[in-house]
Parts: sequence; structure tokens; C-alpha cells
Amino acid sequence: MTDPNAPTRTPLVCIIGAGCSGITTAKRLKDHGIAYEQFELSDDVGGNWYFKNPNGRSSVYESLHIDTSTTRLQFEEFPAPAEWPHFPHHTLIHQYFRDYVDHFGLREGITFETGVERARRTPDGGWEVTLSTGETRHYTDLVVANGHHWKPRLPQWPGHFDGELIHSHHYVSPFEPIEMRGKRVIVVGMGNSAMDIASELSFPWMASELIVSARRGVWVLPKYRGGQPADKVMAPPDIPKEQALVASRQLIRDLVGSMSTYGLPEPDHEPLAAHPSVSADFLTKAGSGDLRVVGAIERLDGRTVHLADGGRIEEVDVIVCATGYEMSFPFFDDADTDLHPDDEHRYPLFKRVLKPGVDHLFYAGLAQSSPTIVNLAEQQSKLIAAIIDGSYLLPPVEEQVRIMRADEAFHLEQYYDAPRHTIQIDFGRYCVDLHAEIAAGRERARQAAGQVPVGG
Repeated sequence: MTDPNAPTRTPLVCIIGAGCSGITTAKRLKDHGIAYEQFELSDDVGGNWYFKNPNGRSSVYESLHIDTSTTRLQFEEFPAPAEWPHFPHHTLIHQYFRDYVDHFGLREGITFETGVERARRTPDGGWEVTLSTGETRHYTDLVVANGHHWKPRLPQWPGHFDGELIHSHHYVSPFEPIEMRGKRVIVVGMGNSAMDIASELSFPWMASELIVSARRGVWVLPKYRGGQPADKVMAPPDIPKEQALVASRQLIRDLVGSMSTYGLPEPDHEPLAAHPSVSADFLTKAGSGDLRVVGAIERLDGRTVHLADGGRIEEVDVIVCATGYEMSFPFFDDADTDLHPDDEHRYPLFKRVLKPGVDHLFYAGLAQSSPTIVNLAEQQSKLIAAIIDGSYLLPPVEEQVRIMRADEAFHLEQYYDAPRHTIQIDFGRYCVDLHAEIAAGRERARQAAGQVPVGG
């Protein structure tokens, strides 16, 4: 921890990234009169929602519509246009982020086409940042908003594959980067991207055969419920979690029935025990016979794919791996192990914002939020700005750790153990708790009679 008796310094914050999390954090700092400099590797804002982003880190495919409804994804301080559809195309979302930046005058504070190559803690508690230009700058605080959907995780199967294999991160359309018409295609995974891509490729005039490989069954949730986007009628956070889960799980069963009815494997877990897989098309495509689901891949041999259950699929042309992403902070030194996820893909944070005992370092949007991540950092930025300007006082490190562990247990208890669930949160309940903690920290600051060091 920083010495509480050390002289305070005028804050100067470095923000890494200008996706939705980075820009809303910049807006909050600007509102608080906190000086910052923001760096974006690309030539525009938008991060993952920038189609064909020249920085190579966007996973947006041409047909993508967001699975979160407009009312859930919009910033509270910048409502989406009233004429927007329930589930916007990615082009609308990217323009929305551009409009947000221009409306609040944030663009001039972003240095584009400049990445952060290295961020190193300095003895005085600040940060030495080396840019891709070779320049080194110094900051009191660092905000990491580099996203967690840019470093693809590829399975490592024994053997070799003579066809074409890509991660869904690089999928653009049925024709790019691979021409898939008339091909025999396997899509690996049953998350949202897997279902979108499989549904798109499974039209009879597209792939000659579309197969989905999955290690386990999942519950496929509809986008609409009772004529409304399903995420608009979620249980409010003031209902006890267990009570809400019981009701929601029964409702899902009533809505979709058994997965085997559609020719899919039955899940080995309850509804909502995994990050939701939402699709308007996948169940219909499966039930219509346009796609079929097989078990996990065990090994590859030329153009033959061997399955764990002993089956095999011959003459496979393309494998698309929709197998998730790794959290990665390449600008931190490898030796600084507490600043990297562990071997189980875990990266616990106090209120999903900071690491206990590491001052002047904040994370924005580093959570798998159900139903939305777009305005997650908008809420987190309230805590970040309050810590930096001294109006909020952190609890002692030991208490931060206790709270962090309790929060993780609360948010993760409903999910089965897997790398994809290590940073999962319930957005509504998280926000209620975050706002309560901000109020508590402001009270601690007031009780400290103005002797609050910046950053806690």
C-alpha cells in the first residue's frame, strides 16, 4: 500500500483502450476534473464493436446483432435513440459509441494508433508507461480497459488437420476469410457466437453439412419472452437471489422444454448455471435438421475428426472454434505475477475494479456481466473517480480481501466451475452492491475528517 503520510500529488491518469469501458471512464474523470491521457491502438473508438478493426482485436462478424436489448445496453447518461430496434446490428452500436464520444467532447483526449507496450509500477506508487511510439510517460494512476475478448483461446487436440481451422474471432462471414459454401463444417462450442455462426452456416444452400461439437449440453434461451426482450423482464435485484433463480429456472423450462426435443444433448446442469446462450434461430435450425450436435473432439487425423465417444466424422473441410478468450495484460511484466490471471483463469478484484494492496490501478469492464457489459464500466467509473479524487476511502486491505471473496462466492455459486465463469457477475445485483459500497466509502472519507490520501 502507498504510505498514507506521503504527500499527495495532482492526479494524472493513463487509460488503456477506447472501447465502451474506456470512453465512459474518460467521461467520468472529465466530469470530476481529473486529468487523464487515453491511448487507443486503433484509429477510432469502439473496441470490439468496430467491424474489421485495423488493430485486429475485434471479433465482430458481418451479421452480428447484440444479444442484449437496447434498454439494457445503453449508457444511463446517454440513452440510445428511441427508434432503435430491440437488438441492434453492430453498425448501430459502433456509431452509438462514436456519438457518445463526440457528444461529451472526449475524442480530443484520445491518442489514436498508439498502444501501451509496458506499464511498470514505480517506487512512489505511480506508473511508468512506455508507448508504442517509444516514448515513456509517468502517471499517478492507471486504468486498464483493454477488454477481454481479443486473445482467442484455441483447443489443443492431438494429431493434425488437413482442412482449414480458424477461431470464431476471425470469422467475418460465410465467405470470409474462408469460402464455406458447399463445405462440410464443424463449429466447436455452444456459446452465443457459436450459435450465431452455426445458424448462419446451416442454411441448406450454405454449408453442405453443419455440425456442432460440444463437450456438454446447454440451455438455449429465447431472445423474447411474452412479446418483450427477455432481459427486460428479468427478476429485479431486490428479490432474494435463490427465490429469483428458482422462478427463472422454471420459467425457462416452461418456455423451451427439453433440449432433446430439438435433437440436442440434455444439459448436465440447471438453467442459468452457465453464462446464458441466447439465440432466436438455433433451436429452430436444430429441430429442422439443418444442423446436428455431436460430442467433444478427441483428436484430428487429416480430414477425419475423432470424437470422445468413439465416433468419427470424415471429410471435414473447416473447423470454426468458438472456444472463448483468455484474459491478457501484455503490458505488465511477466515477473509481476499478481497482475496476471492464474492458471485457472481467475483474476479476483475488489468490486471487480481493483486488486487489494495494489494502489492506483483500476480495471474497467473486466467482468462477464449478465445481461450487459456495455454500461458496466459506467457504473464502475463512479468508484474509480471517487477513489482518485479522494471523496471515497477504501476499507483496509484485509477487509477488501474478505469482501472480495464473499462477492465472488455470491456471484459464482450458481455457475458450474469453468474458465468461462471466473469473472461472471449478475449486473443488477452487482450495481446495487457497488452503489452501497461507494456510499459506505464516502462515509469513511467523511469520518476521516479530510485526511484521506488519494487512492486510499
